Amino acid sequence: MTDRPHAQPVPSLFTWEFAADPYPTYAWLRENSPVHRTTLPSGVEAWLVTRYADARQALADPRLSKNPAHHDEPAHAKGKTGIPGERGADLMTHLLNIDPPDHTRLRRLVSKAFTPRRVAEFAPRVQELADHLIDGFAGRGEADLIHEYAFPLPIYAICDLLGVPREDQDDFRDWAGMMIRHGGGPRGGVARSVKKMRGYLADLIHRKRAALPAEPDPGEDLISGLIRASDHGEHLTENEAAAMAFILLFAGFETTVNLIGNGTFALLTHPEERARLQTALAAGDRGLLATGVEELLRFDGPVELATWRYATRPVTLAGQQISAGDPVLVVLAAADRDPARFADPDTLDLARRDNQHLGYGHGIHYCLGAPLARLEGQVALATLLTRLPDLQLATDPAELRRRGGLIMRGLRTLPVSYTPVSVERK
Repeated sequence: MTDRPHAQPVPSLFTWEFAADPYPTYAWLRENSPVHRTTLPSGVEAWLVTRYADARQALADPRLSKNPAHHDEPAHAKGKTGIPGERGADLMTHLLNIDPPDHTRLRRLVSKAFTPRRVAEFAPRVQELADHLIDGFAGRGEADLIHEYAFPLPIYAICDLLGVPREDQDDFRDWAGMMIRHGGGPRGGVARSVKKMRGYLADLIHRKRAALPAEPDPGEDLISGLIRASDHGEHLTENEAAAMAFILLFAGFETTVNLIGNGTFALLTHPEERARLQTALAAGDRGLLATGVEELLRFDGPVELATWRYATRPVTLAGQQISAGDPVLVVLAAADRDPARFADPDTLDLARRDNQHLGYGHGIHYCLGAPLARLEGQVALATLLTRLPDLQLATDPAELRRRGGLIMRGLRTLPVSYTPVSVERK
């Protein structure tokens, strides 16, 4: 039996104070224990990978599996880990918990929905959503940008992409709101919301299959495309289609909620960079917007830790031996502030050019919806700063709280104030 190192306590790790600003602790880890075994709040021990070079290696290493079956935790303890797919059969197989060849097959089927052309075609709808949401609070002079803007914009956008009828989308907003408020925990109202969402998607797949025309529509929604692939020999089961739709919806909106929320907060607390972006937008120059969103993804990205991986056999990272079955968590937030990779990593520079951040991962599990999230982030931030130019925080930044959970990094609320703007009702 191989001896394992005991988990080393790190001051402030996983506390509320740590969640507010984890970057000093991550800097300590990068310097002193870059591949660090620690005990998570659930009681599970896992490895944290914090340096950029090691993170890229781990994210692309085929010896680190996404399949929870490789985890060596005793069966009775599974479900306490926070591992995607551990809530029971209702999540089933999806892109976040499988390896090739199944991952390759499923990703190929859904990737056509996120081509640059399809994303570009979706831009007017995203702009329409952003304007409509701002119309709802522009005249008040105050708003909570998480609940009134950052949250509803991507949930409605991903519903449109999937093909959820407009009249049903408010239900999805309610279900997703329950999940995001409570960090995706497996009990109570969250479990009921997951069950309702999965049940709805299964029923929608049945209805769409019955109504599907014989010939494909080039602009057909993603669920219809998945059904058509299943019906034409791509070996996609109905359960896989429902699980795929679920995970795309959930993963496709929460990351963008955090991108918009964290990005707005960063701009409001860095007034020189915010003014720089507003000046560029006023001049019709959107180049700084594109590099700026990449910098916001690096500086305080929506995903703090990459989703779980498990060593299928012994792996060495930064001289540290990881045993088969051990969980590995790549700390994207730490890697993207690594001074060995980024100059002045704790400085927000919207014009940063050499910016191969890991905000959306790396390797075969690179975020499939990243092009759509980038579009939504650019449209949301540009519209907000243009239409409400004197936007400012309506609270002390120290009073803001982050949502719980290991994987995502996002604000619970973002209260702002601004000069009220009258909106012409059409």
